[in-house]
Parts: sequence; structure tokens; C-alpha cells
Amino acid sequence: MAIVKPFKGIRPPKELVEQVESRPYDVLDSEEARAEAGDNEKSLYHIIKPEIDFPVGTSEYDPRVYEKAAENFQKFQDKGWLVQDSREHYYIYAQTMNGKTQYGLVVGAYVDDYMQGRIKKHELTRRDKEEDRMKHVRVNNANIEPVFFAYPDNKVLDQLIMRYAQTEPEYDFIAPIDGFRHQFWVIDNAADEQTVTEEFSKMPSLYIADGHHRSAAAALVGAEKQRQNPNHTGKEEYNYFMAVCFQASQLTILDYNRVVKDLNGLTSEQFLDALKKNFTVEDKGTEIYKPQQLHEFSLYLDQHWYCLRAKEGTYDNNDPIGVLDVDISSRLILDEILNIGDLRSSKRIDFVGGLRGLGELKRRVDSGEMRAALALYPVSMQQIMDIADSGKIMPPKATWFEPKLRSGLVIHKLV
Repeated sequence: MAIVKPFKGIRPPKELVEQVESRPYDVLDSEEARAEAGDNEKSLYHIIKPEIDFPVGTSEYDPRVYEKAAENFQKFQDKGWLVQDSREHYYIYAQTMNGKTQYGLVVGAYVDDYMQGRIKKHELTRRDKEEDRMKHVRVNNANIEPVFFAYPDNKVLDQLIMRYAQTEPEYDFIAPIDGFRHQFWVIDNAADEQTVTEEFSKMPSLYIADGHHRSAAAALVGAEKQRQNPNHTGKEEYNYFMAVCFQASQLTILDYNRVVKDLNGLTSEQFLDALKKNFTVEDKGTEIYKPQQLHEFSLYLDQHWYCLRAKEGTYDNNDPIGVLDVDISSRLILDEILNIGDLRSSKRIDFVGGLRGLGELKRRVDSGEMRAALALYPVSMQQIMDIADSGKIMPPKATWFEPKLRSGLVIHKLV
């Protein structure tokens, strides 16, 4: 069973939300954050990217930067830019992209569910990135930014959410940069809160969609606090961390594409010939061609688009990893032909999120920066859940979720 609880959220007053809210810390660099914050002292970037308060070039891992985060978090509360709710609530967070809306429940997720594997992951995490976020959680004694979970579709919760969606939201704004709509409601009814708790308790698992490092960091700090407290009872707030949970069928996963710097010494003709061992290769001409189905890929090379279809026997439909297009392309193209084995460390490859479109792949190749591009059909949420249930891990750079969660709509204190 999945254990969740409401919490006393720390939130901006309605009239300040658009000044406070921001993109998540990990989708932009320090200079982009500095530019977006500008002269807005209320921007959450002063808490989640506090290196912007130091001279250009200051490392985001400098101990003074973490201390500044805590100082700014306290300042935001002292000035009333962030205010804690008087009692515990669940919240509803809706995002609208290209006319499609997905509705998430903001909950306190149970640390032990993560530690025991009931909150399931599909990606590996890096210890250095975990430690960075752990320092941020420790110094603030709070989860400043939420993690992004999926849960199996649930009619009871869907009906509850839709009832609130017919009412006026607490927040409702169009975000700069992405242009997506974000709405936020407070669940302020004890019976509804009980329903949320009970319906989650019927779920055997929750699934991390996006934010594996934040999830790991939040859970590890919670577990750390359990060990350090000689009077630990299990009821402390640090036993929970903030997550936005969406019904799996509502989520949009975009393609996550690859661009490569060279062909491993091959000419274009030799590369195309090598591909024919495991793929049928069809020249689609100069117009952008997008993969139409699983096991179909688009290659952009020498100003031409090619359709690559994986041949029968090159993948295993009974293997949740072996059937993935990211695995097929990694094994049979990047590794076997181009000798790019470690996608995490190779400098010969880069990755482009699908929101940028295939035109971005074309631009990077035509500019001469890259030699070729490979577009993939998106992974499905069901594939992700199957992999997580099997206990396996997806290949790197396999999923790109949009829209990203905005930060600063609500914060969870660990005390």
C-alpha cells in the first residue's frame, strides 16, 4: 500500500505567485537563472539557484551557496512572500500544454515507501547529484521543489479532482518561457482528504516519472533524520517528502533524441550500409520525417531523412528493456556501429528533448556541429511502469516529460 498524508504547505500569497514561481533547478544553468530572475528579489531562483546572488562564476556547489539558500528561504518567510498554511492539506496542481490538461495531487509521500521499493524508479541515480540535493534539503529543512510521480488510474480520485477543477483555482497563470497554463487548488474538506488517503492506500506502488535525484535525496535525508533522532516515533514530518502524483494515462512523454559528432570513421555510404544488417533503410527525402510507431527511427544525414525499421529478431517483446527503442538504438546503432557504449560519459553524443522538435536536430547537423541525428518514437508510461515493476532500469536519456512542474507553488517543511 502507498502511504501519503496532507501537509501544511508553505505558499506564496495569490497576488505574488507569478513573481515567486520558477522553472525547476535542473532545467537551466546558473546564467539562465540569473537572467530570468533579473531584478526580481521574490524569484524562487534565489532559493533553488542561489549562486545567482554571488559573482558570476561562483560554483553552485560552494558551501556559501547552500547557506545562502537557507538565508533566502527564511527571508521569503519573514517578508511574507511565502506563508505556511494553518492546517494540513492535499493540493491539486493542473498543467495545460497544447490544449491537453493533466491533474496532479500534491501529497506527502512516505520515506519508507521509497526505501522499501514501493515507490518505484526506472533510472539510475548518481551519488554526486544525490548529495547536492541532500545538502539543499538539509540546509533548508524542507523540500523546496516537488518530485513527479505517476499512479495507476483511479476513478474515485479522478472524480474528486474534476469536482475541484470546476471551482475557481487558488492560482491560475501562463508561465513565461514555455507558455503553458498552471492551476492550483487547495483541498479544504476533511472528507475529501480522507478519500485521497484511502485511495492511495489501495495502490501497491507509486512510480517516479521525473525527478529521480530529488526523490532519492528527499528520502535519504528523511531516513537520515530517523536514525539521528533517539526519540523517533514515525509521526514526524521528515518521514514524508513532497510529490505531485498524476494518473498515468494523463501523462505526456515526448521523444528524447540523439545527435552524434562523427560516424566512427565511416563514410555516409558505409554507415547506411552497416545499418542494413538490422534495419530496413528508406530514404524519405529532404522533408522532416518523424517516427510513426514503435521500432521505427528517423535518421538525419547529409540533408536527407531516412526511415529505419528494426528487423524481426533484433528485439525481444518479452523483455521490458530489450523491447525498448532506446535499447535497440543504443545496442545496434550507437554501440555496434558507432562505438558509443557509455551514453552517460561519451563526449561524442548529445541529447535533445522532443519539445524542441525535429527541426532542432536538423539545425545542429546542418550547422556542422553534429554529423547525424537519430529521432526515436516516445516511450509509453505503461512501458515505464512495466520496467519499474520488473525491478530493471531503463537505458540513460530514455524519457522526456513535458510540461515540467513549476517550482514555488508549494513547499514542504520537514518540521
